[in-house]
Amino acid sequence: MSRSVSGIFFLLLILVAEWYGFQAVRTALQSATPLTRKVAGTAYWLLTLGIWGLGFWALLNRTQHASFRSYFGGLLLAMIAAKIVILLPLLLEDVVRLARWAYQTVARPNGAPSGPAISRSEFISKLALVLGAIPFASLIWGMVKGGTDYTVKRVVLRFPNLPASFDGFTLLQISDLHTGSFQSKEPLQRAVALINKQNVDQVFMTGDLVNNYAHEVEEHIDTLAGIQSKLPILSVLGNHDYADYINWADQGGLAAKQANLARLKQNHAKIGWKLMLDESHHIERNGEKIAVIGVQNWGARMGFPKYGNLPKAHAEADAPFKILLSHDPSHWDGEVHQYEDIDLTLSGHTHGMQFGVNLPFFKWSPVQYAYKQWAGLYQRGKQYLYVNAGLGFIGYPGRVGFLPEITVFELRRA
Repeated sequence: MSRSVSGIFFLLLILVAEWYGFQAVRTALQSATPLTRKVAGTAYWLLTLGIWGLGFWALLNRTQHASFRSYFGGLLLAMIAAKIVILLPLLLEDVVRLARWAYQTVARPNGAPSGPAISRSEFISKLALVLGAIPFASLIWGMVKGGTDYTVKRVVLRFPNLPASFDGFTLLQISDLHTGSFQSKEPLQRAVALINKQNVDQVFMTGDLVNNYAHEVEEHIDTLAGIQSKLPILSVLGNHDYADYINWADQGGLAAKQANLARLKQNHAKIGWKLMLDESHHIERNGEKIAVIGVQNWGARMGFPKYGNLPKAHAEADAPFKILLSHDPSHWDGEVHQYEDIDLTLSGHTHGMQFGVNLPFFKWSPVQYAYKQWAGLYQRGKQYLYVNAGLGFIGYPGRVGFLPEITVFELRRA
């Protein structure tokens, strides 16, 4: 489906959802006084137009740094989601009523109409409004609380080829910080304090330190430099770190883009992280070693560049146990499967789309229709992939279901 067709479809969907939303309010209040219905209808359209106006203003005036405007965009998203949910039961009711009318007209022209249609519509309208309030309230909560409600997940993995000296080795993964989305230092300060409480052997960061610009992280360098790790902290780049989503033509062209990437690499060093650019790092204990391979962003999906050079990095890894840091989980099926001696791959990138249902027995998010591996732990033979939901956020300034994640792994010898 082309972008123009998708745009027209989305516009029609919004228009229909707005109309049904208005009809739901009117029908739900059909027992009220005419004045109450008139006031409610007027309030509906004033509120709707106000949110649309603020949302468009926020989108047209968005900046790369975090801004309160992003919350107006989030409010618009919450309203759209609510009205699409309201649309569904009302549209279904209309389809049923249309089918019943057609049947009575064609098959039973002399038959009497069945059922109290007005009272049924009132009930369904009220039900639709209640259902619509669920995503609306959830997305508002996601902006107020969910975006910085940091959670620690613990994963124990067993490997027969893990050197005995590393039995019980602990590592911690953070990913997708998107520091350009934070409006203050306080959230990341809380996250760092929580990270340090885990007292792990080594910390890994798997990409997307910024939204686009290198300077976005600079006010947070002192905070991130406070992350404690017994061994050097290793990091890799994510797709946003290359600033491919910026039009550099009017900002100095390719030279400015390259300077931005160079500055970002310097910022990794200022934080105290070892940025791995298609290379391997070895950790030794009692004469035994494991290897950590770090590659630049490599995405199998169309539109994502393949910067990483896994063959080069893998060739440097000389250890019986190997961990790969690769930002995009599609790399696992796209290329990593060719290297059966990579035991554990750590990725991020998807954010769980920052919205979905995340229960121990059931997980759902729209991102699963784009990525086969998109949240949590996956296994293929003896190989494991873990997709971290990310610590930050971008676009929608919040999270619902898939909260910002700090993952602690304990490696055990099987």
